[in-house]
Formats: sequence, C-alpha cells, structure tokens
Amino acid sequence: MSEPGSIIRALAGRPAARNFHTYVINEVGLAIVSGQIKVGEILPGDGEMMTRFGVSRTVLREALKTLEAKGLVEARAKVGTRVLPQSRWSLFDRQVLVWVLESGPSAGFLDSFRLVRLALEVEAAGLAARHRDGDQLRLMQYWIAQRGKLAHQPEPFAMAEFELHRLIAEASANPFLRAASAMIEFGVTVAVSQRLDAQGSAPAEGLAAAAAPLYGTLLAAIEAAQPDRAQDTMTEILTLGAARSE
Repeated sequence: MSEPGSIIRALAGRPAARNFHTYVINEVGLAIVSGQIKVGEILPGDGEMMTRFGVSRTVLREALKTLEAKGLVEARAKVGTRVLPQSRWSLFDRQVLVWVLESGPSAGFLDSFRLVRLALEVEAAGLAARHRDGDQLRLMQYWIAQRGKLAHQPEPFAMAEFELHRLIAEASANPFLRAASAMIEFGVTVAVSQRLDAQGSAPAEGLAAAAAPLYGTLLAAIEAAQPDRAQDTMTEILTLGAARSE
C-alpha cells in the first residue's frame, strides 16, 4: 500500500529521517499542520518538551528554530513559542508539504495549489520549448517511457512522472521555475495518490494510460520548439489530472 507521505519521500530520494533533531521537527510540525496543536497555542515549556521527546535543550531549541524558519511557530520573549496560522507557513518547503499530505489537505487547499501549479508548469513548458537541449529531450523521452513501464507501481511511477516534470522545469532555464521542485513533487504525489484504490494499488488500466497521448504531444511540441502548443498541452495534462482526482 502506498501512502502520500511515503510517495513524496520516495521522490525526494531519502527515507524519513530518524535522528533526534528531525524526530522533534517531524512530530511537532505534523501536529501543527494536522491541527492537533491549534493556531495561537503556546507550546509547552522546554522542560516538558525535553521530557516528552527525550532530547537535550540544545536539540529542542534547534528543532524549534527550524520550525520557526518554516513559518509554523514564532518565539517571543516572556510569552513562549506560539503556533502561527497557515498564512505564515512556508508552503514552498518540501517538509511542510509532506506534513500537509500526511494530515490530509482540504479541498480548498488543493484548489489553491492547482492554480499555482498550473501557472508555473504551463509557463515552464513554453520556455522549455525555447531553451531545451538534446540531453534534456533524451531524458524526457526516457521518463515518458518509464512512466508507461511502471504504470502499475505507484511509487516508481510517481518518480518517473516527477522526473519528467522536473526536467521540463529545468529546461525552462528560469531559476525560479527550476527551484519549484517541491511543488512539483506535491502535485505529482497528490495526483497519483488520488488515483489509487483503497488498498493503495494502481487501477487495472494502470496510472499512465489516460494522459499518455498528451505526454507524447507535449514532447513533440518541446522538441519542435512550439511554445504555444507545449503550453496548451501542459494545460490539458494538468486539467485532466485535476478532473480525475475530484
């Protein structure tokens, strides 16, 4: 069975970390994002948290600094560490997005995300048609082929689809689009996980079939240096993915 969190960790190429520092970050971060710790609450004092997690004061404070950098909490003298609202979270941060997936994103959150993903990836497709090189085209072809071969294996399939979309962002030659890999991971993971059955398995027809012709058209447009066609096709791909997950 494939869970959304496990898929995105597979995409990131590493298992969930288990050292004390990351343990505290993951436990507190997930509790905040899932709503177990409410917005506006003051976290327990150092002594209580050190006992609860079995960590030193140094480890605890470094973990809280990391959570503050991600926009989840804010430390104030004589007040304590307060939980911040979602509007302050660093939603381009991979770890924050993992917590959102593991806690179950709301329909409103996903709608907002899809608008941003559509804008970023459609623009990336058009730029990729202008700036791609031969190596990038060959790798895109490879990952399209892998996408078809791995259509019944959710995590490897998600990896193939992510690499394809990441390459398109890379080929755009725009550093801001290149840096959006965490959002691409999140989008691919949501799209794949919502097409799995209750046991976390791929449907009988596989995960690749519906969009396979569109990906072929997209690659052809990028290879032929047709930005408008590439953008239109990427719009169709992402719109199809959103429709199938509703």
